[in-house]
Amino acid sequence: MQICFASHNENKVKEMNAIMPNGIAIVGLKDLGIEDEIEETGDTLEENSRIKAEFVFKKNSIPVFADDSGLLVNALGGEPGVYSARYAGPEKNDEKNMDLLLDRISHHLDRSAEFQTVITYINAAGDAIQFKGSIEGTITNEKKGNNGFGYDPIFQPLGYKETFAELAQEEKNKISHRAKAVHNLLEYLQKTHG
Repeated sequence: MQICFASHNENKVKEMNAIMPNGIAIVGLKDLGIEDEIEETGDTLEENSRIKAEFVFKKNSIPVFADDSGLLVNALGGEPGVYSARYAGPEKNDEKNMDLLLDRISHHLDRSAEFQTVITYINAAGDAIQFKGSIEGTITNEKKGNNGFGYDPIFQPLGYKETFAELAQEEKNKISHRAKAVHNLLEYLQKTHG
């Protein structure tokens, strides 16, 4: 079974393929020849996830899922949230995003945060279903680790001494917000596709 993951991010597509069981192959937007930058005009992770999935389904009519993830920092009222990728500007620069976040939280004692992922899956019939995953943790004082992407070097999941960027990919894939949302999607796919 082939499912499109509505993402231009090769890291995410690779991460998704690593999580998928045998029999499900993930293709990215590049594989389908979709170059368009899909405008994320929603105010919530749920809306952005749906916008991306619907865009791809209208073009190709194959099963598709899209995710939108955000880091919600409690001391900053849920920032950067839906704007996580473009927190420091439209160029979506991970380093600048982390620097801005570390600067804004530097005066706060509460460094608790939560990563959330919302996945919208559209099946071959065009029905849309949403799945969620989240993980709590804290924002570190400095960047640590070279694995992962986004805010991984400054997010330390609850119960761990390492940041996401210090964990092995296999370990992160077991506990991450995206892994949990994908797990919920997989449970659904296994029920509906055997």
